[in-house]
Amino acid sequence: MALRRGFKKEARELALEVRAELGVEVLAPLDPYALAELYGIEVLDLTHPALPAESVRHLTEVRPQVFSAALVPLDPSGAVIIENHVHPLRRRRSTLAHEMAHVLLEHPFGPTLADENGCRSGVRRLEDEAAELSGELLLPTDAARVAALRGWSDHTVANRFQVSVAMAQWRMNVTGARRVACRWRERVRREGLVLAQ
Repeated sequence: MALRRGFKKEARELALEVRAELGVEVLAPLDPYALAELYGIEVLDLTHPALPAESVRHLTEVRPQVFSAALVPLDPSGAVIIENHVHPLRRRRSTLAHEMAHVLLEHPFGPTLADENGCRSGVRRLEDEAAELSGELLLPTDAARVAALRGWSDHTVANRFQVSVAMAQWRMNVTGARRVACRWRERVRREGLVLAQ
């Protein structure tokens, strides 16, 4: 993932601002559905009666992996997100956070579709930015570092923040949280400092 210089810092700051708007502490899970509501983005699923029944059956029974969500623009300046309700909740939360990241970053867009491989808007830079911001929203860098200092496993992190184990592992790695915790522990050991338990 090649992000422009300074974007990770901007994403960290924006995610913390958004969490503050929602009244969500850094060590608490963020509800992406509440985030969508806050920004006036309606979230619909494939049970909506206006959707063609055969297409819905295909996307929920035959090939559910090909469709996770779609961010659909509405005139004049609104949007709606349609999600695949048969996916596990943690996957839906991650997908919704990703689509909301596009909204928060004010990315120009036509309809974008997300599948098991991520969002398919075609603009890699925008997708990388949305992935980074959605990760910060769901599991902030500061929270990952606290989790690493506390020695939490990826499973513990995933359960705490209501994300998949894969997302927890990615965030713990990409933030360098465990490296920071290891350096801190080494410094403490080297300097003979006493750790408070």
